[in-house]
Amino acid sequence: MPDTTSSHASSQARQGLCRPLAEALRHAGLEAGIKAMHPMADTGLAHHHVWLEREQIDWVARLPKQSQMGLAPTANLDYQAACFARASQGGHAPALHGILPPSPALPRGGLLVSAIRGRPARLPEDLPAIAEALASFHVLDLPETRARPPLLSPADPWAAMLEEVRGQARFLDEAGLDADARQLIEAELTALPQHLPQGPGAEPRLISFDAHPGNFLTTESGCAVLVDLEKCRYGLSGFDLAHASLYTSTTWDLDSYAELTPAEVVAFYRHWMARTGLTDTRNLLNCRRAMWLWSLTWCAKWRTSHRLERDASAGGEDWSSELSDDALVAHVRDRVDHYLSTATIERVQREFGTLEKALTDRDRTTDGRA
Repeated sequence: MPDTTSSHASSQARQGLCRPLAEALRHAGLEAGIKAMHPMADTGLAHHHVWLEREQIDWVARLPKQSQMGLAPTANLDYQAACFARASQGGHAPALHGILPPSPALPRGGLLVSAIRGRPARLPEDLPAIAEALASFHVLDLPETRARPPLLSPADPWAAMLEEVRGQARFLDEAGLDADARQLIEAELTALPQHLPQGPGAEPRLISFDAHPGNFLTTESGCAVLVDLEKCRYGLSGFDLAHASLYTSTTWDLDSYAELTPAEVVAFYRHWMARTGLTDTRNLLNCRRAMWLWSLTWCAKWRTSHRLERDASAGGEDWSSELSDDALVAHVRDRVDHYLSTATIERVQREFGTLEKALTDRDRTTDGRA
C-alpha cells in the first residue's frame, strides 16, 4: 500500500512550485500574460510540469528534478532548449519560448514550451501518426559538425550506443536478477555486432532517444506530438523506431499501454520507411535489439539507484524516489520487475525472430527475389 503521507507531501510540493516559478518568471521578464498556474500530475522521473494559462497561447513550464544526461543545471537547460528548438522544426514537437536560469527559487531552473492540447497515444491506432512524427525529425538536414553542440554527436553512433549500454550493464551485478534472466541478458549483450554495415541506416540523424508512446500526445487533427525532449542527439533513427514499438516501451505508460502484434510493428516500420525512404532493415533490427538492451540495463540501474537519498546539491543525474510521487515510483518498480523477468525477456526474444522473418521476407518480395 502506498504511503499516503508521503504522497500527500509530494502533492503539496508540486503545489509549492507555483510561488518559486512565479518569482523565476518575474526575474526572467516572462510573467506577462500569465493568468493562472496549474501543477500537472507527476508522471515522469525527470521533471515536474506546470501548465501556464496565458492570454494567448498557453505554455508548460518544465522544471527538472534531475538531468538524465548527467549535466549540471545550466548545461541541462541549454541541452534541452536545443532539443526543442531543433526538433520543433519538423512540426511534431512543442516550440521553445524561454529558459528560466537556475536560481535559489528554482535550483535547476526551468524551460518554457508550447502547451499541447491532446490525448495520450492509443495503440495501434496512432502508430502511423507516431511514425510520421519520428520521420519529421529524421528527415531534417544534418547540421555541419561544428553546429551540432550542445547535442551529442558521436563520430560512430553505434559504438557510442554500445558504450552506453555496457556502462549501464555494470548495474546488473547489484540488480538482484534471477540467474536465468542474467544469463539471457549477458548472451544478448555478447551477440551485439561491434560494427554496423555501412548504408543509410548507419548514418546519423536527429533523434529523440526517448520516443516511447507515453511521451506522445495526439491532437484533435490526429497529429502526434512528442512532448518530452530531453535526450535528443545525432544518432541512428532505428533507436527511435525501437523505443516507440518495443514491448518494454508500449507497456510502460498506463495511458498508452498496448501489447503490439508483430504485424502491427511491421506496419509501423513500413509506414516510417515510406515517409523517409530509408529501408535498411538489417540495421533497423540491430538498433531494435540494442535499444531493448539499453532499456533492460537502465532498469537494472534504476533498481539499484532509486533507494538512494536525493542529491542535496541539485546537481546532475538523480534517480532517488524522494523526487517523485509514491504512486509513480511503485509503477516504475512494477515495470522494472516485469521487464527484468525471465518470461518477459524470452517473450521479446521470440518477437525478434518473428519480426526479422517478416521484414526480410517483405524485402525479398519487394525486390522480386521471392
